[in-house]
Amino acid sequence: MKVWAMIKTDDHIVRDTLFDVGYAKRGDVQDWPALVGEACHALDLARPVILRKHLHDISAFSRVVFKPDDFMEQVVFDRFEIEILFDKKADAKNK
Repeated sequence: MKVWAMIKTDDHIVRDTLFDVGYAKRGDVQDWPALVGEACHALDLARPVILRKHLHDISAFSRVVFKPDDFMEQVVFDRFEIEILFDKKADAKNK
């Protein structure tokens, strides 16, 4: 699966990154906060405060949105979004 992380301002992507992680399906992921940390590192971004709601959203919907209030430091964007993209071929093999 791949992780697509993007920083948005006024509904426009300002910066983004796409990287591959070693998991085949959603159920294999044991540490969602570590994936968020990897995405932040790739974008040279401070790590947001990760709440239970964020963990639920990413594990249930493969998508999470962090707003500026979720960061301890001041940020100059409207949203930080992470989407998990699954390879449909690999997912079909693992069923």
